Amino acid sequence: MPAVVRAAEESLNRRSADQDTSADAELAWDSPVPRAPDTRVDSERVLPTRTDPLVREASSVVGGPVGAHAVIGRSRHLTPLRVLFALALCGLMLGWFGKASCLQQTPVADSAAEAGASMRLDWDDQRQFTNLCYSDVISLYGAERLNIGALPYRDYWFQEDSDGETIKRYMEYPVLTGMFMYGAAQLSRGWVWATENWGVPGALDVVLFFTIVALGLTLFWLVTIWATALTARTRMWTVWLAALSPLVFVHAFTNFDAIATAAVALSLLAWSRERPWLAGICIGLGAAAKLYPALLLVVLGALCLRSGRVREFGATAAAAAAAWLLVNLPILIPYPTGWWEFFRFNADRSADADTIYRILADSLGFTWNIHHLNALSVGLTVLVLVAVAGIGVGAPRRPRVAQLAFLAVAGFLLVNKVWSPQYSLWLVPLAVLAIPHTRLLLTWMTLDALIWIPRMSLFLDAERRWLPDQWFTVAVVVRGLMVILLCAVVVWQIWHPGDDLVRRGNDGRRYDDPAGGVLDAAPDRMRISLGRNRSRDPEQSPPERVAVAGT
Repeated sequence: MPAVVRAAEESLNRRSADQDTSADAELAWDSPVPRAPDTRVDSERVLPTRTDPLVREASSVVGGPVGAHAVIGRSRHLTPLRVLFALALCGLMLGWFGKASCLQQTPVADSAAEAGASMRLDWDDQRQFTNLCYSDVISLYGAERLNIGALPYRDYWFQEDSDGETIKRYMEYPVLTGMFMYGAAQLSRGWVWATENWGVPGALDVVLFFTIVALGLTLFWLVTIWATALTARTRMWTVWLAALSPLVFVHAFTNFDAIATAAVALSLLAWSRERPWLAGICIGLGAAAKLYPALLLVVLGALCLRSGRVREFGATAAAAAAAWLLVNLPILIPYPTGWWEFFRFNADRSADADTIYRILADSLGFTWNIHHLNALSVGLTVLVLVAVAGIGVGAPRRPRVAQLAFLAVAGFLLVNKVWSPQYSLWLVPLAVLAIPHTRLLLTWMTLDALIWIPRMSLFLDAERRWLPDQWFTVAVVVRGLMVILLCAVVVWQIWHPGDDLVRRGNDGRRYDDPAGGVLDAAPDRMRISLGRNRSRDPEQSPPERVAVAGT
């Protein structure tokens, strides 16, 4: 045996100088390095490489699952949040490269060059569809007259509608999104000015607009990841699914939905930290960007009614209304017609190709009367929200906030007359918090993202089309069935909380709602029985309340 190895073994087997030598004392040995001054260990954090078979297999690429003797929670550099940010940036980079083909420039014809333009956007031969790079951000720059400096909601233009009638048009997006677009357009115009006057490297104004918007949406999505990870608490690592979701690869920069997802994620984080007024502000701001964040008020209202937390819900609802009014009134008062355009446009909008309504119409050979369609869509939405509230109030055990929020948003998408492909991003952070099943979520996200391929085929000329229209119909039906399956899993786990992995902790710990805030471990004050109580086994200990500071 080499001398160095023998010396090392003798050092490891030598009794510590301060060791108790009594007969029944526990043996102790010299450590090869000094003991760390910080001996805290995060024993509550759920480690996917130990608990999730898919992640455990994938971890072999980076050395395998975390070791049995690893000290959790004391890394100064590779913290979970920093790793999640790095993964999210990788996903966003893939999203950027997916749209980059639509940013290509080409020289203009001689006649246009004489007018002063030397380059134009190269969308020849339907590049935006054949290359799967289409983005509303690029199209809306000219469609909303942002390229000529139009002020949203004040300035208008005329165009023909689907019936051939000439109508007056305004910005069609809610106020927060519309003003975000206007701000990005003004920055792009400033960039062009700096290029012309200071020699700053530049590009087409629409390319600069997309770049600025993409940077803003990147920040909003990183906020979404940050807030969702902190809301997940002990299951923080599961947010990798949102960071690397295939839906992010395809739709991060398709439209402006990351603004609303950030607001929803922040509202859930604020609620989990027992800040109902801050949660309300975030809900109000989110509803000023997209209407769907307002669905959280239905969710929180039902759960607070059940738990007797009416005061907290009142603070949330009041703050949401105040924030929404603060954003909308400066536009509503001087430009009421322009402000109403969002509602008028969506009321006149026909059934989207991605919805069950269009599939029924195409299959049965009829055209929807727009008034009947609106009544049916709104009526079904109300029924969905009543059902969600009923589950919140009547389930044997109070559902988690994330579970009920996912049901509300998923149900809204299923019965709404519009389901643009990027709307599925709304579900990603909610699904990660509500459904702790990696394979199931990854399957849904992949199938949903792949709809983009037949969706783009619909816009191609007949000689360029690579797929029959029926492929898109089948994809939409499969996507709908997958979302229904996710909802069924959530409902099952609400009625069988013992199967809900989020309620299980390490070492036999049991949780009620780690993201519930004031609802976590709160007793029921009112409940309408909808089924036999299977919420707790006789031998199971009562659920613990997660500490607010434990992230």
